[in-house]
Amino acid sequence: MSAEPGAGRLVLAATPMGDIGDASQRLRDGLATAEVVAAEDTRRTRSLAKAMGVEIGGRVVSFYDHVETARIPMLLEEIENGHTVLLVTDAGMPSVSDPGYRMVAACVEKDLPVTCLPGPSAVTTALALSGLPVERFCFDGFPPRKSGQRKEWLKTLAAEPRACVFFEAPHRLAACLADAVEVLGADRRAAVCRELTKTYEEVVRGTLAELAAWAVEGARGEITVVLEGAQPVSADPEDLVDRVEGLVDKGMRLKDACAEVAAATGASRKELYDAVLSARAEH
Repeated sequence: MSAEPGAGRLVLAATPMGDIGDASQRLRDGLATAEVVAAEDTRRTRSLAKAMGVEIGGRVVSFYDHVETARIPMLLEEIENGHTVLLVTDAGMPSVSDPGYRMVAACVEKDLPVTCLPGPSAVTTALALSGLPVERFCFDGFPPRKSGQRKEWLKTLAAEPRACVFFEAPHRLAACLADAVEVLGADRRAAVCRELTKTYEEVVRGTLAELAAWAVEGARGEITVVLEGAQPVSADPEDLVDRVEGLVDKGMRLKDACAEVAAATGASRKELYDAVLSARAEH
């Protein structure tokens, strides 16, 4: 993968998530021939190469979150000098919740070539295994860590018609799913994918209520969640009065209940509020 002077490039390379058998021949060739290997964790990359029976041919430099910005000028210079820079992260595809996109943006700005060695991705693997309709989907990284902020994030998914994929830390999974039940409802379907491609791979499918109950006992490993897209609902305020009143019965203020239902259905908050008051007056 060496380049002639003036023909340098950045190569993004997907690495196995767990099973070494998922390593592509192109990844093997890239590690062996690139002049520079920029690695999220240099020790893990060297261990990966050893397990693959590959000797890294070039210089290995660290490229993790806290040094990413500082490393970019040096890597750009390498590419401008005609060298190949191979960028790898700990597992899966660079730039997908991993370092990489800033480097790509910097290359694009300087009109330097960028290519990719495709391979494993937890996002697409989880979608395929979820058993949910995933013709259209969005990816949302990691949810906020604090419950209040996480609930606000979940509200943005209440009316999202596409399946949503996100990562979550195992020690926060139970709390995240409990918040999802509260915001999105107990019956929304989802799948929790754990340790994908590894020895103890597990996919648990069910409603949010079922998954929240399962997660209470604790989950280990790398977690990817697939959330079913929202089903179309009526945005006619009169048809949503009972839904608002149900939230009020649980202790929510009328104004807040109207806001939540409006956000989930696309109905007008004011029209919904007026419809509730009108229905109450009739009774």
